[in-house]
Amino acid sequence: MTTTLTPTSPTGTVDARPNRQRWERPALAALLFGTLIAYLINLSANGWANDFYAAAVQAGSQSWEAFFFGSSDAANSITVDKPPASLWVMELSVRLFGLNSWSMLVPQVLLGVASVALLWATVRRSFGPAAGLIAGTVLAVTPVAVLMFRFNNPDALLVLLMIAAAWAMTRAVADGRWRWLLLTGAFIGFGFLAKQLQVLLVVPPLALMYLIAGPPKLGKRIAQLCAAGAAMVAGAGWWISAVELWPSDSRPWIGGSQHNSIIELTLGYNGLGRLNGNETGSVGPGGELPAGGNGMWGSTGITRMFEPAQGGQIAWLIPAALLALVVGLAMRGRAPRTDRRRAALILWGGWLLVTGLVFSFMAGIFHQYYTVALAPAVAALVGIGAVQIWGSRDRWWVRCAGAAAIALTMATAWMLLSRSASFQPWLRWAILVTGVIATVAFVFPLARKQSVIVALAAAFIGLAGPIAYSVDTLASAHSGAIPSAGPSSGGMRGMGGPGMRPGGVDGGPGADGSATTGARNGAPSTGGTPPDGAQTGTPSDGAATGAQAGSLSDGGVPGQDGAAAGGSAQGANGGEQRMGGAGGLLGGSRPSDRIVTLLEANGSDYTWVAAAVGSNSAAGYQLATELPVMPIGGFNGSDPSPTLEQFQQYVADGKIHYFLAGGRGGPGGNSESTSSAITAWVTANYTSTTVDGVTLYDLTQPKA
Repeated sequence: MTTTLTPTSPTGTVDARPNRQRWERPALAALLFGTLIAYLINLSANGWANDFYAAAVQAGSQSWEAFFFGSSDAANSITVDKPPASLWVMELSVRLFGLNSWSMLVPQVLLGVASVALLWATVRRSFGPAAGLIAGTVLAVTPVAVLMFRFNNPDALLVLLMIAAAWAMTRAVADGRWRWLLLTGAFIGFGFLAKQLQVLLVVPPLALMYLIAGPPKLGKRIAQLCAAGAAMVAGAGWWISAVELWPSDSRPWIGGSQHNSIIELTLGYNGLGRLNGNETGSVGPGGELPAGGNGMWGSTGITRMFEPAQGGQIAWLIPAALLALVVGLAMRGRAPRTDRRRAALILWGGWLLVTGLVFSFMAGIFHQYYTVALAPAVAALVGIGAVQIWGSRDRWWVRCAGAAAIALTMATAWMLLSRSASFQPWLRWAILVTGVIATVAFVFPLARKQSVIVALAAAFIGLAGPIAYSVDTLASAHSGAIPSAGPSSGGMRGMGGPGMRPGGVDGGPGADGSATTGARNGAPSTGGTPPDGAQTGTPSDGAATGAQAGSLSDGGVPGQDGAAAGGSAQGANGGEQRMGGAGGLLGGSRPSDRIVTLLEANGSDYTWVAAAVGSNSAAGYQLATELPVMPIGGFNGSDPSPTLEQFQQYVADGKIHYFLAGGRGGPGGNSESTSSAITAWVTANYTSTTVDGVTLYDLTQPKA
């Protein structure tokens, strides 16, 4: 590969870039266009995706205050348990195009395409167009990336900003200019506003990269890194300061905190608590996670990324990426300190190691979709390794390393595909046979034509499994709090909700993977008539009554196997879906037409058309009516917001119309939680009416 030298930079270094190859632009266009089309396929099947965030998007599209704070409802009772940056992108789209599944999820798709493009640009700058193209392709087909770039969780924006920080730091290593360091810090700071402390996992490798390979002298490098740190603080601090300084009685409660503080949320529930498992207000029994994290969130340890829940999401190419890191560093052993290729290896290798080790040993809440944060590093190292090994295959030890990479990738694919024995059973055998032949062939010197055939075989071994899982992900509906890519693999059963599929819990809003009601697809439900106010209905065909909050059982949630409390959801294998479910901890409510019509009647006369315990219980009603529904206690139902006295005052002032029973009342059904006290007060003072399996209390009609 030839290079052209650009003029000398102010620091005295020379920025060498690979020439534009004739095939490069068409190949990149094909990659990005193919990624866009693939990610848009069947997008509406995901419906609202995660109702918790979808409700916040709806709220922010109606209220600028809700937009700024990330409120769960347009009346600003409480925020989601994350900063709002990821919501802003979707909320602006909804303001432009109206509330529906596509206007909410297409921005996430575009973030995914941008991530692929930016990774290509970053890897290309150091290792050339072929490495960049391979890296972009691997990221595009990684199953967990395919899932999360079509979902409304904060991870899509987080990944893009982490790659952007790597791109800016790569530019900084090339010329040593202050602006790139400041831009790196700004990207990290804004990433904090997407998902708080998780973005900091890439800070050590970024800093180490520049500290070792930055062009200026050591003192200036340290000063520049300090400036980058200041930019990082400023990038997040403006919003944190605004929230902390804002009078607490005139802004929403900070969801996920016990004392209405974004600092507490950052350091506790979303911070150190994720590492040690001591998370006040968490979802484990009694509000605490099992010791060592060896329960609901799986066991900790060095092999965690290869376990059933996580393996099919991300593990396919991790061994090859680690081997590529070792080979690449060995090749750059005698390079000068400022060598950009070694610097890139430090960045991507550090990213993979630091993030992977933290994920492997964190004892708090851990979901398999978190592993999308590993995807850029794995993809970059695979692209780098493929080009480095191919270009130096005349060395015997490099050929041995390449053969080892093929063998490890083959073994990993066999293991992962064997966990889903009914899923494309021929594929693992094809990978095994091809892998054995390619491994042996790569050890020996081959003519160019034979080498190309072996390289294509290696590409099949590495990409066939991820592509198969990704195609399955594109063809399936995913919703709820813990989505999972690919087919069932036996991980974390019992954690499902409608359409969630976490590690094997299949389910979808409809048998064909599509939403079943107008409200599910973004339009308010219509049809039906409101029941007589004096009429008391009965739960339908075994649906749990709305007054029953449900509890965790065997690591599950109310309505196991896809059924929400108050009704049952339809799984991927078909079957009846009873609407009117009150929702649960991990799955949103699915209101029937009768309930929606009842809530909409004079709904605009109230600040909140209803209140329900837990954000997911409230979310479905809010999305169906597009009217504020108060989520008592936030996501887990455990936040002390509102207090019983505040709720009583809201009711006395005529601000809340209905109380919807059946939501989750705090961790482990804690009878001492604020939400439980509110539920007890409502049931003691107001008469219940059951409609389609959900118990409602009209808060304008107290008992005599």
